Amino acid sequence: MKGYNGSKTVETIRDLWQTPDFVFEYYDNRFNFQFDVAASQENSLCENFYNEQHNALSDRCSWDGPNWCNPPYSDIMPWVEKAVSEMGKGRLTVMLIPADTSVKWFNKAFDNCSECHFISGRLAFINAETQKPVSGNNKGSVVFIFDPKSPFKSQTCLIDRDEMK
Repeated sequence: MKGYNGSKTVETIRDLWQTPDFVFEYYDNRFNFQFDVAASQENSLCENFYNEQHNALSDRCSWDGPNWCNPPYSDIMPWVEKAVSEMGKGRLTVMLIPADTSVKWFNKAFDNCSECHFISGRLAFINAETQKPVSGNNKGSVVFIFDPKSPFKSQTCLIDRDEMK
């Protein structure tokens, strides 16, 4: 699997982590999300969502938006490419991914986003089955905003995790 260098997480749930509610709510209050574009029945945070059966990365699947996206971390680049493509069609996407500046998908996201929010403090993602936070996240997180109506280009800021709560 791509993107899991040394992960100790059980392989069957590696791509199924749910976004902590306070992170989603922080951005939902600003953007009023209509779709969760990388979800499952168990971890969706919007009434409308795309799961594996919908194939959200397909050219036939339009992200109507505003969209929330916490993509599978095993292969992030296609999700970044789709968010950039959808922004070109006038659709907004907010994406939560690892803050790893050493990889190509990070550079592509940064070069195309309207805003880049680094989150200080590690996030404890939620186990979708138990709805309990799981500690031990070994990477920081960043939120990229792909807003076609924004006057900003790659505006960067640091947001304190505890202040989001």
